[in-house]
Amino acid sequence: MEYPLVRFRRTMSNKKKRPTLQDIADRVGVTKMTVSRCLRDPSSVSEAIKDKINQAVEDLGYIPNRAPDILSNAKSNAIGVLVPSLTNQVFAEVIRGIESVTTPAGYQTMIAHYGYSEEKEEQSIASLLSYNVDAIILSENVHTERARKMLETASIPVIEIMDSVSPNIEQSVGFDNFEASRLMTQTMLERGIENIAYLAARMDERTRLKMAGYSQAVFDENKQPITVQTEDASSFTLGAKLLVEVLDRYPESKGVVCTNDDLAIGAFYECMRRGIKVPEEMAIAGFHGHDITLAMTPKLATVITPREQIGSIAASEILARLKGQKEWQKIIDLGFEIEVGESI
Repeated sequence: MEYPLVRFRRTMSNKKKRPTLQDIADRVGVTKMTVSRCLRDPSSVSEAIKDKINQAVEDLGYIPNRAPDILSNAKSNAIGVLVPSLTNQVFAEVIRGIESVTTPAGYQTMIAHYGYSEEKEEQSIASLLSYNVDAIILSENVHTERARKMLETASIPVIEIMDSVSPNIEQSVGFDNFEASRLMTQTMLERGIENIAYLAARMDERTRLKMAGYSQAVFDENKQPITVQTEDASSFTLGAKLLVEVLDRYPESKGVVCTNDDLAIGAFYECMRRGIKVPEEMAIAGFHGHDITLAMTPKLATVITPREQIGSIAASEILARLKGQKEWQKIIDLGFEIEVGESI
């Protein structure tokens, strides 16, 4: 699907000036030295002054500069990359895709992770921007207001990945999580699988989109959704635990759709442990299409997503914009594939 191009407003020649300590001082009515002292040691100024300075920092989107002054206006030849987890295979593959493009082009990646926390993401964005990265790649479309303000103030290319539907800051590269989950659930329903439950973890925005897609497919068949969810991190062990919860609470369930392959694999091995036949007695579907799903017997049904391609295309778009490209495709949807495997 083609999406409209938008004008690239952030060329190197019109990059906005970042707020300085003097800008904060002028707004508050104190000296630059007072602002600097407050930011280094908040206890060194009165509560009233500290509150005013903090508010000015918030309003202006001030970004501390950790680079030497002589480099403050220079290119860093570094791309900031924020991922929610360094152990999740999905993002390991995304990073591999990014670096397959950035490394040959002479750019370094500065990687930070934020544990699926908006507040930690905000801190990581502030840290990366303080080193004057030339561009930034984000793994979420949901950010705090301060994070958005800092990104606007930095006036550098920003790309959000893994989601092609949610509103974006400038440009996004990904796929439709809602539709992928809806189609997988619909496929299971068309095969006559009854009382399908959804297993969810983390409850980040993409998980919520997938769960909504599952629910839509179930509603379309005039059935009621069955969801078992937790804020815990995904793992094989958690998948087994959630499958047990489904069996205990919804014994009539004959299938589960999982928010990722980790949960699906855990559910699969719990079925094996209990002597439950897959797919005859319990159908199981995952999401993302990791290598292990191809080696399983029966082969796991899953949604195959283009993680490495998402990383490489996001990086290519960033480099093109850094070279002065004036237009870009606002949304790049790379699609997905439904792999029915042998488990549904």
